[in-house]
Amino acid sequence: MGLLSLAIWTPIAFGVILLAFGRDSQARAVRWLALIGAVVSFLVTLPLYSGFKLGTSAMQFVEKFTWIERFNVHYHLGVDGISFWFVLLTAFINVIVVIAGWEVITRKVNQYMAAFLILSGLMIGVFSALDGILFYVFFEATLIPMYLIIGIWGGPNKIYAAFKFFLYTLMGSLLTLIALIYLYTASNGSFDILAWHQLPLSGHVQTLLFFAFFAAFAVKVPMWPVHTWLPDVHVEAPTGGSAVLAAIMLKLGAYGFLRFSMPIAPDAAREWGTLMIVLSLVAVIYVGLVAMVQQDMKKLVAYSSVAHMGFVTLGFFIFNPLGVSGGIVQMIAHGFVSAAMFLSIGVLYDRVHSREIASYGGVVNTMPKFAAFALLFSMANCGLPGTAGFVGEWMVILGAVKFNFWIGAMAASALIFGAAYTLWMFKRVYLGPVANDHVKELTDINSREFLIMALLAIAVLYMGLFPKPFTDVMDTSVADLLKHVALSKLPQ
Repeated sequence: MGLLSLAIWTPIAFGVILLAFGRDSQARAVRWLALIGAVVSFLVTLPLYSGFKLGTSAMQFVEKFTWIERFNVHYHLGVDGISFWFVLLTAFINVIVVIAGWEVITRKVNQYMAAFLILSGLMIGVFSALDGILFYVFFEATLIPMYLIIGIWGGPNKIYAAFKFFLYTLMGSLLTLIALIYLYTASNGSFDILAWHQLPLSGHVQTLLFFAFFAAFAVKVPMWPVHTWLPDVHVEAPTGGSAVLAAIMLKLGAYGFLRFSMPIAPDAAREWGTLMIVLSLVAVIYVGLVAMVQQDMKKLVAYSSVAHMGFVTLGFFIFNPLGVSGGIVQMIAHGFVSAAMFLSIGVLYDRVHSREIASYGGVVNTMPKFAAFALLFSMANCGLPGTAGFVGEWMVILGAVKFNFWIGAMAASALIFGAAYTLWMFKRVYLGPVANDHVKELTDINSREFLIMALLAIAVLYMGLFPKPFTDVMDTSVADLLKHVALSKLPQ
């Protein structure tokens, strides 16, 4: 078993063990086993970092075995500079989420922890799969644990939110399945994704494939106007579910654009690039304005996620190295920052049981340690230089200005909206005198919550101050992808 298989199946194995043997009467043992499983799952990804070779765009840590011989389906795994960091990010966020749910979840603890461990393995499978069917199986399978997480441990309207999440994402994926079957026949019976990148497809076929993939990946990102499921789901999901959804699951759609849409249909990607840029700018500007008027903290951060992911898709479709690399860096940074924002809201919700901004005020007076962390994460969400949130957005804006000055200017204006809604929320929740008795009775974060906040703070600052390790890994793969997209594959 290779390193990628270990990264995928270790958390899934721990999750299955928890489902089989865990009981609520053994909640303490269940939590410790889940934590051990999450930490071990993260540790098995670390050799990927030490063994990753820079300066090549070739797939690394490749594993390939025949899975379904009759249809030439393979268990084919590998990572390159584009997918590498998401494997580590997924395993890291999984550890954070298990610790975050330690005291909060008191019923069906084994099922809750197992759902996150299994989900972590499945998402790593999405980022590692190099066979079309294997990718689709992992991609769709991620819906099941998240559906259960929302539907069982969510808020008052959890069933509505779970159904909306499942139906939106499943309906988009059905067109993608048709596209995969078409590519299978066009490549004489191969599901090899890398082989599909070399297919000489006509412009008409590329356009159809591009929009078939768009149906699944745009919903998952989510791009405007198919973003409406996200705020409802975030509001109802438990804190851990919101953190994983924002930090990792949204990235599955953006990753799909890089692995499928752009390399398989490069001419269509260029032809429809203007549409993608317009949709991205609408997400960045309009959804940023929508975030400003939210009264629910979770809804505000949910709309903020749509705006930040708009930067990602904008970076991809301006087709220059700064933009694409910036988009990938923004995906990683957003993973840290959005998880931190939702977990911070969770800390307050666990104490006051309200997500309404009006329920708070003057939290800094009673929770000074926590308020310091919340300020750092809020600044990172604004894109303050020195934090992870700045690096990707800055690269995308630079790339956009090189592509077209006015597109860059419109993207940059969104940073003002981001600062406005984030700092306005921080001011109303944390600053000023103590607003009510609920805030007066608050106690500062305990050692478990401090550990979560500290780990995320280190990640946010390290990436903001020293982004070179992140960009070095992806540079060659991004350059090769753009070279591939630039060379027309239309049959002459």
